[in-house]
Parts: sequence; structure tokens; C-alpha cells
Amino acid sequence: MPNLKNQRCYLAGAIDRVPDRGCEWRDYISNKLSDFGIQVINPLKKPSNLGVEDAETAIIKSQLKANKKYNELAEVMREIRSVDLRMVDISDFLVVNLDLKTHPCGTLEEIFWANRQKKPILIRMEQGKQNAPDWLFGTIPHEFIFDTWSSMLEYLNYINTTIVDKHKRWCFFNL
Repeated sequence: MPNLKNQRCYLAGAIDRVPDRGCEWRDYISNKLSDFGIQVINPLKKPSNLGVEDAETAIIKSQLKANKKYNELAEVMREIRSVDLRMVDISDFLVVNLDLKTHPCGTLEEIFWANRQKKPILIRMEQGKQNAPDWLFGTIPHEFIFDTWSSMLEYLNYINTTIVDKHKRWCFFNL
């Protein structure tokens, strides 16, 4: 049986500071991950009515901020943060789209949250691996940082068909 079948993957990446709210890359990679039989956990399509991050929520957050209603904004964001970090908890691994131009505050917390759990964290670095923050090289195996989606997908294909894991992050069970 393929290793990645039925694994759960959380998609981490900027939402509030990118024009399309991170939809395009999530749709692209979700289709590719589904080909492996991976269950995708997308924060833009939450499997719950809690912490919803749709276009309407984006407008509400902008209005709260513009009207300096920071207490209300904090309430909305605490729920979103709580649900997103819970989705990181239940995931088996993360796929991250990291673009340094977006100030990915939540994305960085999700990376470090998953790292504490020693989950595989695969990062597609928009500016290329050579421009990844130095801190990441001390956090996750550098082999998990990719310049392109295609190189990440090649790696996933390798993981799907082998039992070798020199980084001790992948763990597959026969349930």
C-alpha cells in the first residue's frame, strides 16, 4: 500500500496579506496531493463552521481593524488561530507555501507548532531555498525546503514508495 494514502496534510501559508487569500496555490497542490490519496486539510475550507476564513470574514476583519475595534478583531482571530492550530495537531504532515514578501505571521507559528511535534514540514520557498530564513535551517531538515512545487512532489513520490526516512519525521502505521 502507498505510504501517503489516507495521510492528513495541513496547508500552511499566508491568507490575510495576499490578493487571492492563498486560494490559487492551495487549489493546485490539493489536486496533486489528492492524487496520492492524501486527505487535505485546507484552512480556507475548514471541516467545521468554527474559525471560518472566507471572503466575508476577510471583510469583517478589515472593517474591525479600520474602525479600531481591536477587542472584536482579537475574538475573531483567537477562534481562527485555535481552529488552525488544532488542524495542525491532527495533521500527519504540513505543506507550506512560504513567501517572505507576505509577512506570514500565522504560517510561521504553524511551522513551529508542527515542528515541536516532529512532523514532516515541507516548505515551498517562493524566493528559493537559498533565501529561506536562516532560522528554518536550524528548525527542520533542509531537505524539506524546496524551490519548486515539482521538486516537492518528486520528494512526496519518493516518500510514498519507500520506507527509508533518514530524518526520522515520517511515521506510517498499518491500521
